[in-house]
Amino acid sequence: MIKEKLQTYVDTLNTMDDMMDRYTWLMDFGKKSAIVPERFKLPEFEVPGCQSQTWLVPHFTYDDTIYFTADSAALISKGMVCMLADVFSNSTRSDIATFELKELDGLNLDNLLTPGRRNGVYSMLKVIQSYGSRKD
Repeated sequence: MIKEKLQTYVDTLNTMDDMMDRYTWLMDFGKKSAIVPERFKLPEFEVPGCQSQTWLVPHFTYDDTIYFTADSAALISKGMVCMLADVFSNSTRSDIATFELKELDGLNLDNLLTPGRRNGVYSMLKVIQSYGSRKD
């Protein structure tokens, strides 16, 4: 499920030759994504290592799946964190915990994002995986 959802975004982004089109798509995706209510914009949900304030909120279900809501103060970051939240939502903890970083390679983040923003994306992924490996 994770790989299939990720592939949808890879295909979407890779149909755009112009990097500005990709940025615009990411920002529009962020604009269209739901806003996290203020009550969830707490330090424990803030993603460390992001250049702008970014929140990733896990929601655990009774059947051991997790879905995420996300928000950021910057549109590109919001587009990325909301995309990752969608990719990993409704997945089991074990599927999330076993996801490998190299599987993001199809997004071509090296070309799309500055090193600082790439680090932020990797921080987002670490946070998501930490929720997948929790035992509570």
